[in-house]
Amino acid sequence: MARDLRSRWDRASRGYDCMVGADAVRFGPAKERLLASLRGRSLMVAVGTGQDIQHLPAGLRLVGVDISGGMLARARGPARAYAGALALMQADVGLLPFSDASFDTVATSCTFCSVPDPIRGLRELRRVLRPDGRLLLFEHVRSRIPPIALMQDLMTPLTRRLGPDMNRDTLGNVQRAGFRIVREDNVYLDIVKAAVAVSAD
Repeated sequence: MARDLRSRWDRASRGYDCMVGADAVRFGPAKERLLASLRGRSLMVAVGTGQDIQHLPAGLRLVGVDISGGMLARARGPARAYAGALALMQADVGLLPFSDASFDTVATSCTFCSVPDPIRGLRELRRVLRPDGRLLLFEHVRSRIPPIALMQDLMTPLTRRLGPDMNRDTLGNVQRAGFRIVREDNVYLDIVKAAVAVSAD
């Protein structure tokens, strides 16, 4: 499954920036506000083509991971331009190559709509976070507004072929993986959210 996923995102990397360009501009300020909370040694999950690197605070020590080598190849330019220390690495969020409690902060951006086993991936993030660490999430989720939720349910079989599920209960999955959500902001209706979570222990 991991090989298929890598191949799918390698293919998507060729036109990814054009595909998400409008959303990158529209949601840039909200991402910048969220990522301003990054502290200490930090991990960016699913760094993709590096579009979100421009929203990072300067001077951080970061590792950016992605399952796709094609995505990472396109992220190298933005990574070199970052005013801090940013290393890129190919890795699967379901099996991260880091020791327990390696990071002070972990950030995700539109990631857990596409991870095949989201709870496993989120548990991996909890494992590599220090006990007092913070998880920053910018994710789209299934709406609580019935007509919108129904539309998302109908769209998901199509969007899943391209990558994302439109109707994931991502914040519910965050809690099921052992986190407690301490902040939740609606960025667009109740579909796109910025949230902060900590270990529930």
